[in-house]
Amino acid sequence: MTAPTLRKRERMVSQKLIETLFGGGSSLSMAAYPLRVVYMKTNRQYGDVPVQLLISVPKKRFKHAVDRNLVKRQVREAFRQHKQVVYDALPEEEMVLMAFVWLSQEHYSSQEVEKRVVSLLKRMAEKL
Repeated sequence: MTAPTLRKRERMVSQKLIETLFGGGSSLSMAAYPLRVVYMKTNRQYGDVPVQLLISVPKKRFKHAVDRNLVKRQVREAFRQHKQVVYDALPEEEMVLMAFVWLSQEHYSSQEVEKRVVSLLKRMAEKL
């Protein structure tokens, strides 16, 4: 088996999808401080990937882009290594939109971020 990758198609860039995720009443949320995941199950169209991901680190938390980018890299890497948890729990005809939102004003080690991401992914997989 090849190493897990995070393809460009797996990133949520569509403003319509983002508004659906955050604006709709059908999205669910859970937190494992310093992260919150907001997710929503939807029907998969032909050619869609099973998971679309958005990572948000607000400027309110970190003023400098360098700090925001570091946190996004940590979350993205942790998700990339453990995304199979969600893929395995998801039915074939459905997809999940998910957004990780950073809640803290402090940096955490990559191991700590990975632990929280894995915790959220496992809890989310149980509910799918």
